[in-house]
Amino acid sequence: MFVQKPPGGPDVDRLYERDRAGDGYVTNYTQLWAWRPEVYDAFVQLRGMTTGPSTLSDRELAVLVCATVSTMRDSYCSYGWGEKLNALAGADLTAAIIAGGLPEELSARERAIAIWSRRVVADANGTSQKEVDALRDAGFEDREIVEATMFIGWRIAFSTVNDALGAGPDVQLAERVPAQVRDAVTFGRPVG
Repeated sequence: MFVQKPPGGPDVDRLYERDRAGDGYVTNYTQLWAWRPEVYDAFVQLRGMTTGPSTLSDRELAVLVCATVSTMRDSYCSYGWGEKLNALAGADLTAAIIAGGLPEELSARERAIAIWSRRVVADANGTSQKEVDALRDAGFEDREIVEATMFIGWRIAFSTVNDALGAGPDVQLAERVPAQVRDAVTFGRPVG
């Protein structure tokens, strides 16, 4: 990271303990966000408010995020969400999404949300009614389209902070994902 670790304190310690309890170590991104624990907590709450009541499936959300962060060339979140998508869909499909593909195994909704995610990252101002209609044609309701687009925006913001301040993927995270997923992440900050 390009910034130092923040000084300890109750809120920093709480974030670190949460990581240790869940992952067994303190992640690089937590060390960065620990400079503003209340902002990190608000982000987690905002993300949950968007996805918690949503009818988007876990697999659709994982496809959305993998397509978003790999298009951004964010290695950290590609590993993190690649691990999640791998658990839901397998290593080959996950690696293909991260590499920019649209595997045949994707449902119509998953294919549409991957295309939409990449389009929003590439040029949000260039999106069109036709592209939103394609989401509807794939079975998305307008509320789901809004929720998906909000979640893409939250992921872009989170990844941008991590990437800009040099938070590289954790060694432990990279070691947990299958080789196919590791091999697909040919971009972004190195592991470490």
